Amino acid sequence: MKKIELKIRTYPDPVLRKKAQRVVKVVEEHRAIISGMAKLMYSSSGIGLAAPQVGISLSMITVDCGLGLYKLINPKILKKEGQQAIEEGCLSVPGVCVKVRRARKIVVQAQDEYGKLLNIEAEDLFACVIQHEMEHLRGGLIIDHASFLEKLKMKKNLVHLKTKAGYERLPESETKSCKLQL
Repeated sequence: MKKIELKIRTYPDPVLRKKAQRVVKVVEEHRAIISGMAKLMYSSSGIGLAAPQVGISLSMITVDCGLGLYKLINPKILKKEGQQAIEEGCLSVPGVCVKVRRARKIVVQAQDEYGKLLNIEAEDLFACVIQHEMEHLRGGLIIDHASFLEKLKMKKNLVHLKTKAGYERLPESETKSCKLQL
């Protein structure tokens, strides 16, 4: 099997707006991709990463917010409860932080990297990260949650991202630090 080279795609890369395709059967190639995603997530100081963020339109996410690494394929939210609003950053939209309202508690069904069906109860930060990454699978970004005023304030950063050739990540010195980098 060939080595897969992954890099984080940044706004406005069109792959970030594409709806991810369901993985029909989990095979070795998917395991290699999701393992590579986990390594990239850790090396980028993130706590979540979705396959579209590395240019692959498949329904796969990785999450580790201190509870261990979760590699989830075809995640689906079965139940939502409560609300929380947390300021989020995103590895694909560096320099931008948006307060996003999400469910406080969720039940998710997904497959692991071997195709085994899992049911996961998540709450607080863990629930937030899963929902953030699942939003990427639908082509959504944190900037979609910003108010008109917030969009005006972040316009300079977004224009800067659009002018970067090849959708490369901004150097760390050019990004605003958010509490959560997802």
